[in-house]
Amino acid sequence: MTQPAKPALTDLLHAAVSAVGGVERPGQVTMAEAVAEAVDDGSHLLVQAGTGTGKSLGYLVPALAQGERVVVATATLALQRQLVERDLPRTVAALQPLLRREPQFAMLKGRSNYLCLHRLHEGVPQDEGDGLFDQFEAAAPTSKLGQDLLRLRDWSDETESGDRDDLTPGVSDRAWQQVSVTSRECLGASRCAYGAECFAEAARERAKLADVVVTNHALLAIDALEGAPVLPSHEVLIVDEAHELVSRVTGVATGELTPGRVNRTVKLAAKLVNEKAADALMSASEGFERLMELALPGRLEELPEDLLYALMALRDACRLVITSLGETRDRSVQDEDAVRKMALASAENVHEVAERIVEGSEYDVVWYERHDRFGASLRVAPLSVSGLLREKLFTERSVVLTSATLRLGGDFNGVAASLGLPPEGTVAAEGEEEPPAWKGVDVGSPFDYPKQGILYVARHLSQPGRDSGREDMVDELAELIEAAGGRTLGLFSSMRAAQGAAEALRGRIDHPILLQGEETLGELIRSFASDARTCLFGTLSLWQGVDVPGPNCQLVVMDRIPFPRPDDPLMSARQKAVEERGGNGFMAVAATHAALLMAQGAGRLVRASGDRGVVAVLDPRLVTARYGAFIKASLPDFWQTTDRNQIRRSLAAIDAAASAAE
Repeated sequence: MTQPAKPALTDLLHAAVSAVGGVERPGQVTMAEAVAEAVDDGSHLLVQAGTGTGKSLGYLVPALAQGERVVVATATLALQRQLVERDLPRTVAALQPLLRREPQFAMLKGRSNYLCLHRLHEGVPQDEGDGLFDQFEAAAPTSKLGQDLLRLRDWSDETESGDRDDLTPGVSDRAWQQVSVTSRECLGASRCAYGAECFAEAARERAKLADVVVTNHALLAIDALEGAPVLPSHEVLIVDEAHELVSRVTGVATGELTPGRVNRTVKLAAKLVNEKAADALMSASEGFERLMELALPGRLEELPEDLLYALMALRDACRLVITSLGETRDRSVQDEDAVRKMALASAENVHEVAERIVEGSEYDVVWYERHDRFGASLRVAPLSVSGLLREKLFTERSVVLTSATLRLGGDFNGVAASLGLPPEGTVAAEGEEEPPAWKGVDVGSPFDYPKQGILYVARHLSQPGRDSGREDMVDELAELIEAAGGRTLGLFSSMRAAQGAAEALRGRIDHPILLQGEETLGELIRSFASDARTCLFGTLSLWQGVDVPGPNCQLVVMDRIPFPRPDDPLMSARQKAVEERGGNGFMAVAATHAALLMAQGAGRLVRASGDRGVVAVLDPRLVTARYGAFIKASLPDFWQTTDRNQIRRSLAAIDAAASAAE
């Protein structure tokens, strides 16, 4: 009996696009065909798909069509929600008649994202005091923490997922920590009284049965780093928002020690270990805390002797504690197994980080950080994650990486190198292992950037210095906002710069200025989107987190090229490592970092086919410095000018047209 012919990819894509109420784009078709080809031949694909391409359907349709299990990893909660609540249900329904099967899909996150019923009902060790407490009794019902905990208890009876992100409005991190566990702290379903009802276990079971599993970059990194798989086995991996992957993996691979974290280990373990182990840990903890009080921020290229001894004492004390935890029982401790598991997890974490820093791998960077609120911390991060990604990501399955910004300075090789991939088209020399085969595809954008947007560089301004107030920049910003009639998203390289500009302009111009930090990000963006005369100023998360189509965002201003701070320990170490290998560290690290952020920031301007506006860069180096051409080649292809009078006329015309249409 002959098998029915497989439906054509174009037919499947047409059905899916119709189901979500979209419009087919040539770039989307090109992308879907490239994804299908990569999956079929087991190769890897980097695909740049501009805003408005419809990239989620561009990878979902060929992924669903090929019939193997697919993991989709994203960076933001907003995209995970869009995939699971909108794109996947409609796409599956549209494709089912053509595919003659109904692909299943599920969302999977790390264990600490789910409500833990054991913690909720049994209470948890208290960070501030000794022993155990019932968090609902101890937190006054009138306090913010008490109200959050009572709401969580009520929510636990009605939620089907137990997923923190399904709770609206959300609760503080402190409240959530009282009702969640990390994978290390978990008793395990078979030993837990609530194992049969566990939300995290239920999510894992759903994922095992699903054809498409939607997760986040952090869980993907944990899956690669920990050795014990947390994701179900899969034949295809799709990484959306792939420009974020390296920083998310670096975050997961970063270890941290603070006096607070070490003290918590002491409190958790004190009643469960023998006296010798308890005394050793207490003494090591006190020694570490004394040192941290004197810590100055910055990289430690070599460990000072006193820090080395303090870390060795911590490592050895934690090893004693871990051994003793297996030998000592204390029936006076309520819910002893759970407390023991938490103590063990805490001690293992401190032991691992202390040992890693003491061993001093040449591939790690160690530094001190100081926070006004949290005091000092000692951190260790990998110099590069490219080797790790190459080994763990690209050897077992076909990988598709997509984003609106992957082609920096005109090609994909910079981003590919950060992921552990060789330059495109590299062939192994005789006798060498064949490198992962990949290709880069830029499917363009449906927008007409030269007609919809202008890139204005304020060439006449003074060059930004490290601490300069830049009064001429503030004057320029005020004039641009007035010409635009508000409608301005201000992207600043630091919180200090954003606050300074907001303070200088409030009262000076007749437009409300919203400032990041003064309200939740979601609330700020809603307020900005609802009033054309309003401006929104902020820093890093605004460079890539704002989607405001229409006339309320017609001027995007960047105060300066966002190079990493010269004293950023990890970035400067990475730059130095490239130089020691004979490369250009500044271009490979600092300029690439800046180009990626500026491409993301410029992408805030044109979000729909009717959008018009200006991206204004208040840093003359974009046209005067040699690296400016590399950064400009990473931005959308806007019409460009340095004529300040021209730009004021253009903004006024755009404002007049928008006002007439309102």
